[in-house]
Amino acid sequence: MTTNWQSLSASSQYRTALAIRQALEAGDQAEAVAGLEELIDAMSRSDKRALKSQLVRLMAHVIKWRSQPERRSLGWVASIESAREEIADIREETPSLNEAVIQALWERAFATALRQAEAEIGHRAQIDALTWAEVFETMYRLDPSASMRDSPS
Repeated sequence: MTTNWQSLSASSQYRTALAIRQALEAGDQAEAVAGLEELIDAMSRSDKRALKSQLVRLMAHVIKWRSQPERRSLGWVASIESAREEIADIREETPSLNEAVIQALWERAFATALRQAEAEIGHRAQIDALTWAEVFETMYRLDPSASMRDSPS
């Protein structure tokens, strides 16, 4: 019996692993290998989606930081740091999601982040691009004289 591994892995990675175990117990190594290959691909796609989601989140906060200096808050600082940590964790768990992969996602992630940020700030942001340094290296901190609002918008 041939399993539709692509459909199964898209619906449940857990059920895919169970089906692979059943194939192995039945002695069908070719079927188990096919299942493992599809499960690995599905996990990679899932990790890549998570990476892109966090990249969009991070970029949106950097765009808002640059666009609304009067609304900067500790919450924005925390969100930027949290997204950076999530991206680092994803990259540590899946080393193939390296800088080159992030660069390949960059333009689409930026376009999505820009749309999200503009929807939240209620006007067009005057930002055409973000650099790697702005997204991953710049230390975002509140000016001690700035308002200490705590909720990002």
